[in-house]
Amino acid sequence: MKNFKITEFEDIIETGKTCLVTNKITVEGMKVGFMYREEPDDEDDSGWRFLSGTEDDDYMDDPENMMMVDLNVVANYDRAIIPILKKPVGSEWERIEGTNRWQVLEG
Repeated sequence: MKNFKITEFEDIIETGKTCLVTNKITVEGMKVGFMYREEPDDEDDSGWRFLSGTEDDDYMDDPENMMMVDLNVVANYDRAIIPILKKPVGSEWERIEGTNRWQVLEG
């Protein structure tokens, strides 16, 4: 069992949808630095994927370093993601360093 950095979660957003998030965020407590939305894996999946931006290929190759959680969990860690959550599949966003603002990445 992984030890979440946050142990009590508020209902910030209602989604009922899941997302993939790395342990850098949920266990280490880092802010989201990079987020993208791909085609959902199933009906419960939002398609959102959240990374701190510090993960390398070796880290990402280990499935133990990430988990599927409700979108609300990630919103509790980093409320700055909330305005971006309605963006469409194919969206990629990077945090503007030192801010709670995002810049879109062009494919």
